[in-house]
Amino acid sequence: MSAEPAYERFRPPPGGFTAEDLDRIPGLPPHTELIDGSLVFVSPQKLFHMKTLRLLEQALARSAPPERFRVRREMSVVLGPHQRPEPDLIVVSADADIDNDQTWYPADAVSLAVEVVSPDSWLRDRERKPQLYAKAGIPHFWRVEEADGQPTVYVHELLEAQRVYQPIGIFHGRVKVSTPFELDIDLTEIDRL
Repeated sequence: MSAEPAYERFRPPPGGFTAEDLDRIPGLPPHTELIDGSLVFVSPQKLFHMKTLRLLEQALARSAPPERFRVRREMSVVLGPHQRPEPDLIVVSADADIDNDQTWYPADAVSLAVEVVSPDSWLRDRERKPQLYAKAGIPHFWRVEEADGQPTVYVHELLEAQRVYQPIGIFHGRVKVSTPFELDIDLTEIDRL
């Protein structure tokens, strides 16, 4: 008996895949996301992406009050039955950790979602994911793009009544914000990583 071809194994069922399916489908590539009931496979990341994530993860972890927050990387967020994206970074409530086998967080545990834009994810990171995060009620969203080898951070805050994001600022060189907690990040540190 031969192995099932990938196109059959990953063929969506009627109505699309569900958030629960991501933990049950055998052989999924790492970091597979579920957006609008469809599986999204991630391409290899560039060095800029990795360095930016390291910089932001370390800065967020240093600044986050440990009694209230945790910074997580490469964890998905369940936004609804057919939505389970994997933001590049998330800041979650300290009490959202269940156990070491946990593979996702609920949307209401997330205070900040961060996406570092890659060429293959440009449209998702700029349009679809912010729509989904806002609709799910995630209070803060950062989109990070490369400009001349340096990160540019677009900071957004949720307008609760409309469930859309409002731009708060565009940061080059340094991010200084007070929500979800006091942050002062020197973006030029990326050159040292």
